[in-house]
Amino acid sequence: MEDNVSLKFRQQLLLIDENLVAEDVAALKFLCTDLLPFKKLENVKSAVDIFQLLMAEEYLNEEDTFILAELLYKIKCHSLLKKLGYTKEKVQECLHEKGRVSLYRQMLYELSENITNEMLKDIIFLLQYCLPKRRIPLSALELLILLEKQGLVTENNVQMLEEVCMKVSPDLLERVNCYKRAKDNKAASLTQGFSEMNLELPAEFSNAENESKKMTSYKMDGPHRGFCLVINNVNFDRCLQERKGSCKDAGELERVFTWLGLDVRTYTDLTSLEIKDLMRTWQQLQDHKDRDCFICCILSHGESGAIYGKDEELVSIRMIMSHFTAKQCPQLADKPKLFFIQACQGKEIQCPVYVEGDARIPDLTSMQQSISPSESIPEEADFLLGMATIDGYVSFRHIEQGAWYIQALCSKLQLLVPRGEDILSILTEVNEDVGRRVDRLGTKKQMPQPAYTLRRKFIFPIPRDPPPSQKH
Repeated sequence: MEDNVSLKFRQQLLLIDENLVAEDVAALKFLCTDLLPFKKLENVKSAVDIFQLLMAEEYLNEEDTFILAELLYKIKCHSLLKKLGYTKEKVQECLHEKGRVSLYRQMLYELSENITNEMLKDIIFLLQYCLPKRRIPLSALELLILLEKQGLVTENNVQMLEEVCMKVSPDLLERVNCYKRAKDNKAASLTQGFSEMNLELPAEFSNAENESKKMTSYKMDGPHRGFCLVINNVNFDRCLQERKGSCKDAGELERVFTWLGLDVRTYTDLTSLEIKDLMRTWQQLQDHKDRDCFICCILSHGESGAIYGKDEELVSIRMIMSHFTAKQCPQLADKPKLFFIQACQGKEIQCPVYVEGDARIPDLTSMQQSISPSESIPEEADFLLGMATIDGYVSFRHIEQGAWYIQALCSKLQLLVPRGEDILSILTEVNEDVGRRVDRLGTKKQMPQPAYTLRRKFIFPIPRDPPPSQKH
């Protein structure tokens, strides 16, 4: 019976594919940029390829086809919705609760749909100084992709779009302004503790400070603090370099989180499938119900919004975290879930031997499009995602002393937990610490970036024992 359901489902997908033209596939690919690994999206030739990727990342299956309904709705293929059992009105009703495409991605796609050929010519003329001479875009969508790849347009910086739209079309400008207002409203709701939204970045921590003072703290006084997973990928199967110094980071994390009362489990050199299986195993653990929190630290090579398994296949950070939502892991409902990622999130660069980048070194051509940490995090309460670096950039690791971010995190936890500081204050100090660091040649810098949907202050109880750094 299950085989029949699966066959019918795949037949539906084939029918949808047959009704989509090349422009539709390009639009789907663009709208999925923040959901799927860029490396794999690059090789997409058809809508079926996209459907396969969505299924592999567990966004799409027989029971839940909403992501595909949302995408078809966005590209205005409303007649195909009935093949999935949806109507245009039904999708509209569910978008607020179940929508996966970010406000930013929607805004860019709507812009591309409303830029006429004449407008496109004017925009290309205005931006000629920053466009590659040999790469003049053929369409508005290609132009926006190019601007993103060059870092000229990001989720948190649409100034260039505003300036261009102001000169070319007031209607286009209004679309950008609508996005900014929606984003600001989202941030404002969040500072009041609305759990279903994504909080903004560290620069805005101070704006939320007064609100956070009124907040209560998460319950952290149970007999068992919680589990801490440390996934330490050091050696890889093919092209990726050995991550020297990472074992020092894993050891330090184990010492510090054990000191903080957590039961630490360390896993070394896991493939992408092993990482997914491990998440499913821990998702189903009944012991979580007796614990105060859950922490997961991942040390690996990475790209935008994803980390590499030992087999050099990417695993989506959002997919990893989604195993622990209240729906997927009821034992952790209303409890804080912290994820710390030590991995590059952007351009690969060749570093001196003294300092290595946690990115794929050999292939310098894979310039990925951006996915911000606030989009990697599930749109559900009680999560914190601590990234070693802002999107689009490498993170650094000393081959003997360990990663800048992990070493700063462990150091600040040992210093500030005994003072009663909450986790966001500690991560702000980590930002300041890493931001001051520079490589041996004085040319490379790094800035970490948290995103969170915490509704209360997260404060570790002060351990009775002195910090590990004072025991040496």
